[in-house]
Amino acid sequence: MGSGKMLLILAGDGIGPEVMAEVRRLIEWLERKRGFGLQVIEGLVGGAAIDAHGVPIDEATMADAMAADAVLLGAVGGPKWDSLPFERKPERGLLRLRKDLELFANLRPAVVFNALVDASPLKPELVRGLDIMIVRELTGGVYFGEPRGIETLADGSRRGVNTQVYTTEEIRRVARVAFEIAAGRSKRVCSADKANVMESGVLWREEVQRLHDEAFPDIELTHMYADNCAMQLVRNPSQFDVIVTDNLFGDILSDEAAMLTGSLGMLPSASLGAADAVGRRRALYEPVHGSAPDIAGKGIANPLAVILSFAMCLRLSLDRAGDAALIEAAVQRVLDGGLRTADIMQVDKARISTRVMGEAIIRELDKIAA
Repeated sequence: MGSGKMLLILAGDGIGPEVMAEVRRLIEWLERKRGFGLQVIEGLVGGAAIDAHGVPIDEATMADAMAADAVLLGAVGGPKWDSLPFERKPERGLLRLRKDLELFANLRPAVVFNALVDASPLKPELVRGLDIMIVRELTGGVYFGEPRGIETLADGSRRGVNTQVYTTEEIRRVARVAFEIAAGRSKRVCSADKANVMESGVLWREEVQRLHDEAFPDIELTHMYADNCAMQLVRNPSQFDVIVTDNLFGDILSDEAAMLTGSLGMLPSASLGAADAVGRRRALYEPVHGSAPDIAGKGIANPLAVILSFAMCLRLSLDRAGDAALIEAAVQRVLDGGLRTADIMQVDKARISTRVMGEAIIRELDKIAA
């Protein structure tokens, strides 16, 4: 039963190929047990592409990315390529994907699995059951605004300049993504800005509110200053459902929320583009962790972040929300059963390899789907 959907897999560098191998096994299971005929193509990115083609991503792979319904990426980079000039570093491949696919909304879920509650630096009662989605604007704001640069002044001192710039459309399109996601969750959005001291923050707040009033009146919208939001994330994180914010604040708040879960190795992410006439969005999914070259090839990396990224892909790009829920339930059951890779190891739990973790997920899927 063909789905007509196409997925581009870019395993990348370091532990990328090892963890991505477990996703390939999940795809085979979905085809065998769920009749999901996903068309999968593979390509090179990062250091692997540099070694093969001399560039961080070649034109043929970019063409595949533009044509695919989604891209699933492992990780890029490593010390082997550190001496290359900036424009040829492995990370430029990922940046080109984000730029050319016009991915403006970065989704970072912060979910605390019950079995890992004790891994969080916060008290268990604060994080048990935590499930937050942070929607970060990815292509505007202070990271891209002009003018920017470092200049030498007449007296010999220097001045660094970065410009925070947002337009109505940049704000509305990312806010729309947040409202649409909230509609399928608890129907609550908190928009974080600095409207008290920044004109761009005033515009942000006004445009988010205007879009809410026009198109999403059934969603509960609150506004919060970004510094207070940072405090509330560690004081009472469960008050949040979906948080939408700009590029700079989103960079900071999403990392803060990530650490509430206790393990960077468990966290997926998605970056989405604009919806076309039929509702299709270009999308890139990737684990939050890096290429971890120090453990590459040892079979001890945690594949759960990329597996959960694939679950996000199933839900948001491949129209397979039921299969995404199955995979997330299987991950929960494996963790509840006490199996751990090295990065999430706890006392009295069983330490297992990358491959055994993948096998354990498949076993639980077999049980759930039976």
